[in-house]
Amino acid sequence: MSRIGRKPIQIPDNVNVTVENRQIIVKGPKGQLSYSLPEGIGITIDNKTMLITRESDLSKQRALHGLARSLISNMVTGVSQGFTKALQIYGVGYRAQVSGNKIILNIGYSHPVEFVLPEGIKATVDEKQTTITLHGIDKQLVGQIAANLRAIRPPDAYKGKGIRYTDEVLKLKPGKTGKK
Repeated sequence: MSRIGRKPIQIPDNVNVTVENRQIIVKGPKGQLSYSLPEGIGITIDNKTMLITRESDLSKQRALHGLARSLISNMVTGVSQGFTKALQIYGVGYRAQVSGNKIILNIGYSHPVEFVLPEGIKATVDEKQTTITLHGIDKQLVGQIAANLRAIRPPDAYKGKGIRYTDEVLKLKPGKTGKK
């Protein structure tokens, strides 16, 4: 069996999990998420623990076993605690601001870039306007939106200007040395 798929998922007291026709619905204080189980993957719930099982040892079912367990575990964590991803903006005059469900970025282009946030994602910007923090209950969506924001102005390899994750380490290239 999959090492990840074998691990049971602990359900917190404030989270409710229901299974209807291969559809898992996880409700918590922060919201609700749903996931449809792939064919051959089963689930058993008892005493605030979930266990993901598979019917056979086919290659596809083995691959989906750990995936399904990880996705369901992320759903439980998301509706109870939520997920955050922070981005840092580096560069002179580079800044961001939030207005409604839009992030307006001034990042060295001739025009401000407006990024519309999807439903379920909230963003905050610090007072220096250089740190964007994304909040949401869906881990995949939070990570994808962070990647889309970073792709607008990825960090430069020579000066380090651009948008990067706060925990991202950027190794700068030395550049030209000139004639000697």
